[in-house]
Amino acid sequence: MSKRKTTASLRREKARKEIWPAEEPWTGEDEIGWFPAPRTLPLLMSLISSKGLSGRQDPGKVYLELLARHYGEGVVELTHEAEHAYCSGYSGPRAVRTWGERLKSLEELGLVRLHRAGGRIKYALLVHPTAAIHRLRAGGRIPDDWWNTYTARQRETKEPSYQERQAKAAASAADAAALSDLRLPAKAKLHKPTPKHGSGPAGARPMKAKAAGTPAAHRAKRGGAKGARG
Repeated sequence: MSKRKTTASLRREKARKEIWPAEEPWTGEDEIGWFPAPRTLPLLMSLISSKGLSGRQDPGKVYLELLARHYGEGVVELTHEAEHAYCSGYSGPRAVRTWGERLKSLEELGLVRLHRAGGRIKYALLVHPTAAIHRLRAGGRIPDDWWNTYTARQRETKEPSYQERQAKAAASAADAAALSDLRLPAKAKLHKPTPKHGSGPAGARPMKAKAAGTPAAHRAKRGGAKGARG
């Protein structure tokens, strides 16, 4: 089901058909094999590649390659290091080593978290860019000009800021806690204690009481009954 087109989208579609009628455009509709990314990605790439942040090592292409392998779980499984290196633009005998150095730079910047097993990097976690950028800004590593441009672009694209994401997460946690508290009484009713013997509800059949008296009295009573019959 295609979403409803806005006035701006219809204007761009009309311009495309008039200016490039014979070209096949990339629209993303009915496509597979693509990955989601924030609209602030170009700014993030320029930040990653800046010498003030990464020095002479530019890990931007390695980060983009990881994003392209992301399927929505936040985790990228690193299967073939040589292939990752080649797709990131590195070839030759030092390709894997260069790729690994850039990957470590991304980890130091807080953009990814790496899990090592069997002597190699097995998984990479993609940290949410908003959270990673917030920590870099708090550490004084992001210049004001870049930061002002980034926050303006966030407002333009309606991308939630770090503070908005934190507030939403706190509200969701509070709602979940309140819902859990509401469910507690209902669960308690399902686990009623088993009533003890003799304390059941009205209408239950009472147990027969044992005959009173000692064994000697019972024998005497039986003997008297026999004499009466004789």
